[in-house]
Amino acid sequence: MARSSLTHADRLAGTLIEGAMGAHHRRRLRNLGHAASYDPPADGRLWAAGDPPPHAGNALDVLIDGAQALPEIAAAIRGARRHVHIAGWSITPHFAVARDEPPMPLRELLAEAAERVPVRVLMWAGAPPHTFAPDRRAVRRARDELMYGTKIRAVCDSRSRAMHCHHEKLVIVDDEVAFVGGIDLTSLGGDRYDTNGHPARGRLGWHDVATRLRGPAVADVAAHFGARWSEVAHEPVATPPAGHAPAPAGELEVQVVRTVPERQYDFVRNGDFRILEAYVRALRSAQHLIYLENQFLWSPEVVDLLTDKLRRPPSDDFRVVVMLPARPNNGADDTRGQLSLLTDADAGQQRFLATTIRARTGDTTDPVYVHAKVGIVDDRWLTLGSANLNAHSFFNDSEVNVVTCDPGLARDTRLRLWAAHLERDIDEVAGDSSLVVDGLWRPTATEQRERRHRGERLTHGLVELQGVSRRSERLLGPLQALLVDG
Repeated sequence: MARSSLTHADRLAGTLIEGAMGAHHRRRLRNLGHAASYDPPADGRLWAAGDPPPHAGNALDVLIDGAQALPEIAAAIRGARRHVHIAGWSITPHFAVARDEPPMPLRELLAEAAERVPVRVLMWAGAPPHTFAPDRRAVRRARDELMYGTKIRAVCDSRSRAMHCHHEKLVIVDDEVAFVGGIDLTSLGGDRYDTNGHPARGRLGWHDVATRLRGPAVADVAAHFGARWSEVAHEPVATPPAGHAPAPAGELEVQVVRTVPERQYDFVRNGDFRILEAYVRALRSAQHLIYLENQFLWSPEVVDLLTDKLRRPPSDDFRVVVMLPARPNNGADDTRGQLSLLTDADAGQQRFLATTIRARTGDTTDPVYVHAKVGIVDDRWLTLGSANLNAHSFFNDSEVNVVTCDPGLARDTRLRLWAAHLERDIDEVAGDSSLVVDGLWRPTATEQRERRHRGERLTHGLVELQGVSRRSERLLGPLQALLVDG
């Protein structure tokens, strides 16, 4: 009885704190003129309202894991004819972007390009000393090392809210191609170069996703970088003027959405919060499947929508599958608490499944850090970028995502990810999504979770994640989020 009362009080307190935070963010966005980003109208639209709008005529390539993305980024930089622009959360000069023989460090790759074209690198200035990495001293060292003896121009952007950062990951070449995604060009916290198979290598593996964008929507990514650079470096950057966007490169309609907190830049004084709006619109619309890969699942705004769907499923075949790291670098208590709420909302109907992946080679297994930021709804809506599912990314850090409503690309991306995670061929996961979740995802993940619990060798890399942590239960996560994001 005492235990049950404590659990009830714990959950009630956590829910009250999250409710207060949600009310705060709702008021904040309303006062800034962005009320519709927090609570979009029920107009059936999947695109975020406002500027920039979706543009037709694009090509969008989904690059899964570093072994696919990093060589393409390196090749684009090597082929630059006019300029290279990079914005990042953490940038390490000696990170090997190309893994040829010998590997090519980022500094050398950019230095070679800078002999031909302007190379501009916009770095987050770093955290205050003795808080978290990268701190400001480390960032300044990296900036100086990038520029020393080269023609690279690198500046540190300190225009961020306290305890927050510039989290976007952008590479723009000639304003013709833009890489937008979750992959940082850094060795901080682990090697971003990993393959879809995630072999065990005696170190932390790294699952991530990036996109290569070509076509008119590149102009929106370029304009965002140019506006930030111009204010921080006090140096104008020529970007494609309105009406002179890059030529069509494909058949996709793509929208660039971002988070920019208020009062950080003159070019968007009241901020921009349309990544949240994009997610809210898509999750509300879900009828059959929500598939999320993310580093964090903290956001009450997202979890509330998911719980509503699970309590009142829109169809018999409705399923929610999330892929998360087993041990996120922070906020594990918040994520586990939210998983517990979702499990309770599911009420034993087995519509919800939370998973992670582990690297596996023979009898050797290593953790894989899930850093991807992917959202897929009903195989008709897809977003990828730098935004996590938390208040940092929706309200307080700078972020950039791309969104498309192309069913072919959404389904193809899901099948590629599912084939890799389930260690199957694509045709084995291409059937009805609910049958694949029930027949492959759940039994595989549950079996591996039970094997780990018994201390037995894993026979597959997919492992089920469960809810509330033993240490904190429900309350600690919201308390941590309140201190940072309140």
